[in-house]
Amino acid sequence: MLADTLKKYNLILASGSPRRQALLKDLNINFTVKVKNIKESYPDYLIGSQITDYLSELKANAYRKDLKQNDILITSDTIVWFQNKALGKPSNYQEAFNMLMSLSNKEHEVITSVYVNIGNNKSILINDIAKVYFKELQKTEVDYYIKEYKPFDKAGAYGIQEWIGKIGIKKIEGNYFTVMGFPVHKLYKELKNL
Repeated sequence: MLADTLKKYNLILASGSPRRQALLKDLNINFTVKVKNIKESYPDYLIGSQITDYLSELKANAYRKDLKQNDILITSDTIVWFQNKALGKPSNYQEAFNMLMSLSNKEHEVITSVYVNIGNNKSILINDIAKVYFKELQKTEVDYYIKEYKPFDKAGAYGIQEWIGKIGIKKIEGNYFTVMGFPVHKLYKELKNL
C-alpha cells in the first residue's frame, strides 16, 4: 500500500485548505501541514492550466530551502476557467454574487495543479481539468449560499461539496475531487511510483 511506499519519507502538505487536508488524510498516509503566506500572483499572459501550474510551483519555491532529502512537499492551486479568464477567490459578497450569477446556466472548467517536490532534487507537476455545468441559479439561491457558506476562500466562489453544488450542478465531466481542489487519483499514482 501507499503508506508502506512512503515510510521513508516525511510528507508535507503546504496548504491551509481543509478540503485538501481531508482528501490527503483519506489516502491513509501520514503527513504534516505547513502553511506560509504567499502572494498568489501570476503573469497576465498565462492561460488555463499554465496559471495553476505556475502558482503551484511558486508556492513550492517558498519551501525549497527548508527541504531535507527525505521530505516530500505537496503544493496545489485551483482556478475556475470561464470565458477565457480565471475566476479566483472572491474578496466580498458582491464579487461572489457576480461570479456565481455569471456561471449560472453555463459550463466552465475547474483546473487544479499539484506540484510535488521530492527532497531538493526531483519534482513532479500534475494537473487535471474537469468541466462543470450549472443549472440556472436563482438570485435567492445564490444570496442564501453566500450568506450561509461564505465561499470567500474558494475559486469561482463555490465549493462543489457544499449546498450550491448539491442543488446547482447538473453535470460534471471529469473528476469530482479535481473540482474540490485536489486530483487525488493522479497524486496517488505519482506517489505510488516513487
